[in-house]
Amino acid sequence: MSKQTLYSKRPNLILGFHGCEETTAKRIVCAEDYLKPSINDYDWLGNGMYFWENNYERALEWAKRSSKIEKPAVLGAVIDLGFCMDLMDSEFLKELKKAYDTLKKTMELAGQPMPTNEGRTPDKLLRKLDCAVIQTVHAMNELSGENVSYDSVRGVFWEGSELYPNAFFKEKNHIQICVRNPNCIKGYFLPRVIDKNFIVP
Repeated sequence: MSKQTLYSKRPNLILGFHGCEETTAKRIVCAEDYLKPSINDYDWLGNGMYFWENNYERALEWAKRSSKIEKPAVLGAVIDLGFCMDLMDSEFLKELKKAYDTLKKTMELAGQPMPTNEGRTPDKLLRKLDCAVIQTVHAMNELSGENVSYDSVRGVFWEGSELYPNAFFKEKNHIQICVRNPNCIKGYFLPRVIDKNFIVP
């Protein structure tokens, strides 16, 4: 399956934002706790630690809308994507399609139905099929001694209502990152408020 090429690794560090409980963010920044990977069967990009790429507002919005969070906050992270399954790259999309075909054959042989993407909105936020296909990619990589596991998965999502009539832009478009290798996270921070006495470089 996955093979590293000259251009497999994504250069530079990026900022990611994770919505969570305020006490959780503070404990993680102080190294008193760690960010636990999400292992839901509907996770958009498979199992791992989720961040909005350069999108503090979406992370905070998510935290505010969560019924499980009493005091919403945002945890910032400096991330090196490493060997990234970037789903905005045609090479990795081809790999994803192969994994779908493998999953489909496996489920047919087992006499089991394929998972489906579900939800009450057109966005189908419960991405059970997508999650299963991505997890199939990882499983196939682990079974092969020649291939290297992905450190992270990155994808763009078109979510929400049309931004204006007949638009292909949506109100909640975003890029999300799923970090599988915790060593990709070079550090955590609490986002600051802008100092209006200075320009933003």
